[in-house]
Amino acid sequence: MAKLDDIAAEHLAVLHRTLREDPTAFGLYEAARAAGERLTAAVDIWALSRDGDEFAARFTAAVGGEGGTVTDAAVRRAAAASAGRLLERNPGAGAPGGSRLSGDVFCLLYQGFFADIVAEFLRTAVAEKVKLVVPLLPTLDPEDHIADWIAEHVMRLLPNPCEEAAQLAEVEEEGDRAALEVENPITPLRLVAHRLVPQAVGQALGLLPDGPSGDTDRTSHEREPAA
Repeated sequence: MAKLDDIAAEHLAVLHRTLREDPTAFGLYEAARAAGERLTAAVDIWALSRDGDEFAARFTAAVGGEGGTVTDAAVRRAAAASAGRLLERNPGAGAPGGSRLSGDVFCLLYQGFFADIVAEFLRTAVAEKVKLVVPLLPTLDPEDHIADWIAEHVMRLLPNPCEEAAQLAEVEEEGDRAALEVENPITPLRLVAHRLVPQAVGQALGLLPDGPSGDTDRTSHEREPAA
C-alpha cells in the first residue's frame, strides 16, 4: 500500500509540474473552471430530482459538460463520481419530500468534484499514455487505490465554501444575510462557492499555493492561464 501511495504522489506531482510549466496544457484549467461554475449553478438539481438515480444523471449531464477530448471525458467521469459518492453518504438525495441540499453536503460535493477531476484526468492520462513532463508507467492497482489517494489528497488542498461563508457572515449586515436566507438558505453559500472556483481550480491543479489562503480575486487574476 505504501508503494501505491508513493506512485500516487508522484502522479500528482508530475501533473502539477506539467501545469506549472504550461498552465494551458490539456485545456484542463479552463475545463475545470467552466465545470466548477456549472456546479454552482446546479444546486437545484437536488430538489428537482425524483430519486438518487435521477439526481446522478441530471447532475452528471449538467456539470459534466460536452466535448470529446481526454479532459472533457475526465470532467464527465468526475461529475458522475462525485454524484455517486454523495449518494453513498446521503441515500435520500432527490427523494420525494426530501430536504433541501444542506450547506455541508454542498461543500462536500464541491470539494469532491474538483478532486475527482484531477484523479480522473490522471487515471485517463496513464491509461491513454498522455505525455506529461516525464513518462508514467501504468501500475497494477485493482482496487483503484491510486485514484482514491489522489482525490483524498487534493481535497485537503481546496478551499471550503462553508468555512469561507461562515467568515463572511461575521462581517455582513444581519438584515442583508437574513433576506438572502429567506429566499434560499443555500444562496449565500452558492455565491461564495462561485467566487472560489478560480482558487479551487488553481489549487487542485498546483497553480496556487496549497491550502485556502489569500485574496481569491487577486491571485486568480495574477495566476490565471493566458488564453
